[in-house]
Amino acid sequence: MNPIKHVAIIMDGNGRWGIAHKGSRNLGHRAGLDTIEEIIQETIKQKINYLTLYTFSTENWKRPKKEIFFLFKLLEKFLIKKLNNLIENNIKIKVIGNRKKLTRKLQKILSNTESKTQNNDSLQINLALNYGSKEELINTIKMINRRHKIINEKNINDSLYTKGIPDPDIMIRTGNTKRLSNFLLWQSAYTEIFFEKKLWPDFKKKDYIKVLNKFRLLQRNFGGI
Repeated sequence: MNPIKHVAIIMDGNGRWGIAHKGSRNLGHRAGLDTIEEIIQETIKQKINYLTLYTFSTENWKRPKKEIFFLFKLLEKFLIKKLNNLIENNIKIKVIGNRKKLTRKLQKILSNTESKTQNNDSLQINLALNYGSKEELINTIKMINRRHKIINEKNINDSLYTKGIPDPDIMIRTGNTKRLSNFLLWQSAYTEIFFEKKLWPDFKKKDYIKVLNKFRLLQRNFGGI
């Protein structure tokens, strides 16, 4: 059976879920937090070391300003409220993405959360926030050039936001959309991808376990026979 070290998730469908239920995209974003907590608990139970959540992409700035404001406030409140819970459950938080465009308040909360959880080792949650894989790769090449190093696979891996983190074994995208949307393009070269029809707030523990079990039974040849 295939071991699982790292699961990455594109949490798609919150807005559509909210509109379908009470006509509010923000309602869907709030409901999505319940699914996040459920998936985190099951990830710990399954003894998976890394969970990367696509929280906000570089393209998401195209959304209405009110929705962006709500999303960031929701994240701020969630991190403040759950900090002690993260510590108690031995969960480490790491942010991957470009923080410069985020508000000072959110940057401070993120830094505090990372600092307070940096020694935890039960599960590392990577929050992909203002993250775009193309931007990451461009910045990586620039960094390698500044250091006067050769461009090879090792130096690229060592310059990514995900330095030191194993590549995802599994990527899950909910919401019945079949694309990667600029998420971990380099890191997902040999990732098994599962596209789920359910919207993120409807994606439950049993759905997650089903994906994990499917992966464990796959034959993975990595280009061989």
